[in-house]
Amino acid sequence: MNLAKTYASELRTEFAGYNGKRFVKDLMSGMTVAAVALPLAIAFGVGSGATAAAGLVTAIIGGMIIGALSGASFQISGPTGAMTAILVTLSAKYGMQGILIACFLAGFMLVIAGILKLGRMIYFIPSSVITGFTSGIAVIIALGQLDNFFHVTSSGDLAITKFFSYFTKGFNPDPYTAAIGIMVIIIMLIWPRKWNEKVPSSLASLIFVLVFNYFAKFDVAVVGEIPKTLFLQDRLTFETLKSVELWDFFIPALSIAALAMIESLLCGASAGKMKHEKLNGDVELMAQGVGNMVIPLFGGVPATAAIARTSVAIKAGCETRVTSIMHSVVLLLSMFILAPVMSAIPLSALSGVLIVTAWRMNDWENIHYIFSHKFKSGMAKFFITMGATVVLDLTQAIIIGVAFSAVLIVVRLTDIDVTISEIDQEKLEHIGINIPRISDKISVAYLTGTIFFAVVDKLITQLSELENTKVLILSMRGVPVIDLSGVQGMIELINILHEQGTEVMFTSVQPKVLIEMQRGVL
Repeated sequence: MNLAKTYASELRTEFAGYNGKRFVKDLMSGMTVAAVALPLAIAFGVGSGATAAAGLVTAIIGGMIIGALSGASFQISGPTGAMTAILVTLSAKYGMQGILIACFLAGFMLVIAGILKLGRMIYFIPSSVITGFTSGIAVIIALGQLDNFFHVTSSGDLAITKFFSYFTKGFNPDPYTAAIGIMVIIIMLIWPRKWNEKVPSSLASLIFVLVFNYFAKFDVAVVGEIPKTLFLQDRLTFETLKSVELWDFFIPALSIAALAMIESLLCGASAGKMKHEKLNGDVELMAQGVGNMVIPLFGGVPATAAIARTSVAIKAGCETRVTSIMHSVVLLLSMFILAPVMSAIPLSALSGVLIVTAWRMNDWENIHYIFSHKFKSGMAKFFITMGATVVLDLTQAIIIGVAFSAVLIVVRLTDIDVTISEIDQEKLEHIGINIPRISDKISVAYLTGTIFFAVVDKLITQLSELENTKVLILSMRGVPVIDLSGVQGMIELINILHEQGTEVMFTSVQPKVLIEMQRGVL
């Protein structure tokens, strides 16, 4: 109920003073986004192991439903390259019905995530883990396009196993098929950026290839017939849900839900800075959930917010979520009007689009920052997450990346710094510490770091080996936290030192640490 009230309140704010002038801006930006989304929807539909029509239906329904319910005014949702990394494997194992069932279940999981207010979960994943995850997905996408790009056949469940299967099955590419794919890559890479604002490079490359192949008449595999309907023949029905063992699709659905959550929240966080508007993560998860429960009923594949289309919408002057709806309307008209043209697109051309998309989806700026500044922990997290993404399940990759980050944090916390030095009594009296004058040595130990179970043994070993020290002063200004084991360790240390004839004093203890230590001796 709170989410519904929040959503209604945000709508009132978003559409306050809405008029014809703002609608025209939404219409024009929607048309611009549609030009970007059209070739990508077709490519992602085919690349996911489904069909071009499934990709178009996903973009249309996703743009309408998810866009209307979104947690921000700017989010544009549809099929994405990252999602194809999961779906192509799922399709090979369970077919199109497997994709539809997993999509529906993932939508349900996202709704639950929204209800549980997990919209801030993205902020608990380190940036280097997300960067490695994204790069791993890019590798999977690129490897997954080699069959269509070269018109060859691979085998295996994972992209990496498919790649290595070429060494055993043989690799005999069709030159005409590869030539078309290479043309698309070259055009997309050399296409001027200022032209890209008017005609996206992906759309321009497909138009060029269509015209070229119309005259060249290369005998290559093409998209094939695109039905002029939103209700595809291969769609999910409730009878299907009743007839299958849903538990078999739990892990794929969890992977889809996790990826949709990460992509959508990252997109919202990034695009929100561009439009100076904050995404409501919980509402967005609800929108993604509802959308992904409805899309398979039409025959579409899982959708998520897409940063490329969302950023285009903002740059094109997006005012409200009407932009997303208008982009869907334009795609719907294109589906009916341009179906014969789109059906003639060579599959290798779509593979070329996806290969370039995979390259561009890498967060090169952050990768350069991590490696140029030689952040060893960041580099380790990047490679481990990327490797796990390529060879394991995507959900497992995120868990491994986060777990490895947690281990690194614990390792760093164990590195407590202990600096010991001698001090004379006159200096102590000068700063207000008065003790009886003695001839023996007085030492001060400066502690820096967290005192918890993992550092207790090191602390006791280091401080109990002091020789000829009558008084040991523990300066704890640099200790922000102490846990139960830390308190018990300090008590043990005091007892050991007392037995050795050493008096222990504390100074500069942080208030929170002092409370814990006082609690431990009461």
